[in-house]
Amino acid sequence: MKIELASSYGFCYGVKRAINIAEQHKNSVTYGPLIHNKDEISRLKDSFGIGLANGIDDIEPEDTVVIRTHGIPKDELSILKKQNNRIINATCPYVTKPQQIVAKMSQEGYSIIIFGDKNHPEIKGVVSYTNDRDDAFIVLSREELKSLPLKSKVAVVAQTTRKPEDFLEIVNALILQHKEVRVFNTICNATFENQDAAKDLAKRADIMVVIGGKHSSNTKQLYNIAKKWCSDSYLIENEQELKRDWFIGKELCGISAGASTPDWIVQNVIKHIESIK
Repeated sequence: MKIELASSYGFCYGVKRAINIAEQHKNSVTYGPLIHNKDEISRLKDSFGIGLANGIDDIEPEDTVVIRTHGIPKDELSILKKQNNRIINATCPYVTKPQQIVAKMSQEGYSIIIFGDKNHPEIKGVVSYTNDRDDAFIVLSREELKSLPLKSKVAVVAQTTRKPEDFLEIVNALILQHKEVRVFNTICNATFENQDAAKDLAKRADIMVVIGGKHSSNTKQLYNIAKKWCSDSYLIENEQELKRDWFIGKELCGISAGASTPDWIVQNVIKHIESIK
């Protein structure tokens, strides 16, 4: 059986940057998981003493606090500043951008549409930058737009890891309903590249293995794309979840990995597949 990696996969710029920042600040704490990969979080703890704070109450005044790649709500950042913690902001620049856009457009009187998952930490952070929370709406489908009390002018941004074609549906629906629509494509380029590469490989593969955290939005997107084009697709966090019978009779195993998946985990998966084929 042949094993082939997608032409684009794994760590994106924002994750690489955040990991590098954390490694430079030993014995700090991250506000929320730095990235959505528990194995990499464990490595940072074991090798660099990086702790994890799940909320303000977990942070001591003397702590150096590294802000996670997904960012945090504006009011929580203000609290940290008032506590005089040393703050190291590792928020991905691609996440900072929609925060800035939402703040500006909201100040200028636009209704705000955020295409994304309301429970995702990135979106919780982005929506906190609106000037009027009652005039900001988080949606995942065009059907949700119908009952919203929007102004005649609307600004729309997207969660950085959403599928472009789904974002386009939201945009098209808004353009038909409102006189002025400001569209900001805030989907990360790495998301485009990884998704396209996963699709191309899944079309040819007999089996697809997508590696990444089960809570990672972009990893789940990759898995859904792989599953659409290759019915025998599996989402795993590490090599321990692989099963021998998945590979019986397969000729080409395709591998992709989410933006929060370090290459050492990918290589461990490849070695394990090679040992069981």
